[in-house]
Amino acid sequence: MNVLGVGAHYDDIELGCSGTLIKHVQKGDNVIMLVITDSGYSNPKGEIIRDVDIASAESKKAAKLIGAKLMCLNYKTFMVPFDDDLGKIILDIIEDSKIDIIYSHWVGDIHRDHQYAGRTTLMAGRHVPCFLMYRSNFYDTEQQFKGNFYSDISNVMEKKIEVIKSHKSELDRVRHKWLSFFTKQHENDGQKIGVKYAECFEVVRYII
Repeated sequence: MNVLGVGAHYDDIELGCSGTLIKHVQKGDNVIMLVITDSGYSNPKGEIIRDVDIASAESKKAAKLIGAKLMCLNYKTFMVPFDDDLGKIILDIIEDSKIDIIYSHWVGDIHRDHQYAGRTTLMAGRHVPCFLMYRSNFYDTEQQFKGNFYSDISNVMEKKIEVIKSHKSELDRVRHKWLSFFTKQHENDGQKIGVKYAECFEVVRYII
């Protein structure tokens, strides 16, 4: 099986679905992580908040831990478009790699980069048999995320935490809150299906 994980920034895929991607790799599936932006950005004073090279190096480390191929389109952070040009690039990757299943951003996310990445991928991947959306943040949204597909990641949760820790610069910035939040989130989702930890997705379609 050929698997594509799509994220707007380095770390989105790792937070949203890396446990499931690790399971795919363990089964022998081919996994591609496609990141749309270079993920660097500065504050209004021009002071660098996230360094492009550091973000790239951290994601390469994470992808290696997962066992996935990492690709980046190098769009600028906060400038992800919802247009045919980006859609064509993603479509070419889907077709060239014969993708069977896509994991991408939930289209209801209020972060514009996340939302446009999700919508553009949904458009490009409209003929892919299986399409699942993930959440990679913890802030409230106008719409409700309707999680209805669960992946038991109990056996790979420790490795997922290791993957997230690859993004040391971002973890330091958020004071390591990601680790506690996603551990509790996956524990809560796991309780819903009777396992220790689970990742939860919203299904667009899933053909058996």
